[in-house]
Amino acid sequence: MTGKVAIFLHHPKCSVQSANGIIKALSPKYTFKIFTKHEIEDSFFKDVDVVAFPGGIGDSDTYSYLLKENNKPIQNFIDRGGRYLGICMGAYWADQDYFDILHGIRVVQYIKSPRSDIKRSYSKAADVKWYGEKEKMYFYDGCTYTGGGKYTTIAKYKNGDPMAIMQNRIGVIGCHPESDKSWYDRKYLKPHWHKYRHHNLLLNFVDELMER
Repeated sequence: MTGKVAIFLHHPKCSVQSANGIIKALSPKYTFKIFTKHEIEDSFFKDVDVVAFPGGIGDSDTYSYLLKENNKPIQNFIDRGGRYLGICMGAYWADQDYFDILHGIRVVQYIKSPRSDIKRSYSKAADVKWYGEKEKMYFYDGCTYTGGGKYTTIAKYKNGDPMAIMQNRIGVIGCHPESDKSWYDRKYLKPHWHKYRHHNLLLNFVDELMER
């Protein structure tokens, strides 16, 4: 599977580190183009298969400021059959308050889930199961999903809440499989560096998204 990914970049909200991680993870099979908050035309997406929104530092309410110029071209791309990849912040933006591209699903903070094993917003190696396999995946105030809409669960948090899901051509991930070694700079994180194994999980995730 090959294709082209358009990545939105506005550091630190959709950060350089996250975008670089996505590029590194997907580069064996995909090519890339970058766009920012500055206006683009519908034709920008003519050769694009996936639009990707990385994670970063900030809150989801920055959406209106960052996407006011390009909301329509992105919506048109998705309506024409384009695929959406959202990681952390980008996953929150798939919610009905923003792009509104998930049906019957709300995107909410995992730390506020009644049964969450993580209660504060900080960098952590979260316990997850990705296709049933245990992993310690980089987490920083990531999301989970509620509601009665149908979707495919790719990964779950420790408490069983969905962490990574696909619905039609929309793929959203609460943790950071694109994380790089430099993210694990704190003593309590260093033992959980995944040695790029999580990059392979992200690559497989996008391959599966491309098949939809």
